[in-house]
Amino acid sequence: MNALILQHIACEPPGVFEDVLHERGAELHRVELDEGDALPDWREFDAIVAMGGPMSANDDVELPWLTDEKQLIAEAVRAGTPYWGVCLGIQLLAASLGARVFRGPTPEVGLLPVTLTPHGQDDPVFGGVSGELVTLQWHGDTFDLPDGAVRLASSPAYENQAFRFEQAYGVQFHLEVSAEMAREWAEVPEYVTSLERTLGTEEAPAFIAAIEQRAPEMRAAGRALFERWLERVVLV
Repeated sequence: MNALILQHIACEPPGVFEDVLHERGAELHRVELDEGDALPDWREFDAIVAMGGPMSANDDVELPWLTDEKQLIAEAVRAGTPYWGVCLGIQLLAASLGARVFRGPTPEVGLLPVTLTPHGQDDPVFGGVSGELVTLQWHGDTFDLPDGAVRLASSPAYENQAFRFEQAYGVQFHLEVSAEMAREWAEVPEYVTSLERTLGTEEAPAFIAAIEQRAPEMRAAGRALFERWLERVVLV
C-alpha cells in the first residue's frame, strides 16, 4: 500500500495513524506543504491522509499551495481514492467538494465528547464506536456538509464533526495525538491564541496535563477507527 501524507506543519504528523500504516507495511510519501514540497500525482497512491495545521482552508491568497492541494483532493476523492482527513484535513475535504468553510462563533478547544449520528452508528468505520468519543478539539473554523456527504458525528458546539463522502472520511477532532505532540502544539502562536481565548491563560497548563493523561485512551480509539478504515475502505 502506498499512502500519501499531506502535512501542513511539522508538529502535526499522523501520530498513531502513522504507527498503524507502518505496522501494515505501507510505503509513506510525506509532503510538507508549508515547507514548499511539491504535490505528486495522486494516481500513484492507494490512500491519502491529510492532517491539521494552523492555517485556514480559505488562506489561498497567502498560501497559494492550498488551491493546488484542494484541486488534488477533489480529483482524487471524486475518482474514488480513499481519503482520511483530520481537522484542517476535513475542512480541506469539505472545501474541495464545494462546501463552505468559515470561522465558527467561538473556538472549540478542550477534551470534549463527540456523539455519533444514526448514520454514524450504522457506518462500517464508525459503527464500532460505543457511546461517546472523548476527543481533543482545537480549532476555530467549521464547515457546511458537502452535497452527497453523510454526517457521522456531532458535538454540542459544532454540528459537523465527522462525515463520509464515498471513500473519503474526515474528522474535525484529534485522536492521533501523543502527549509530546500536544506540548509542541502549545508552542504554535495560532494555537496558543485559540487556547487562551477559550480557556484563559491560567488554564493552559492544566489542559496540556489533561491531554497527557487521556492521550492513551484517545489514541486507542483513533487506532481502532483508522484500522477499520484501512480494512473496510482501503484494503477491499
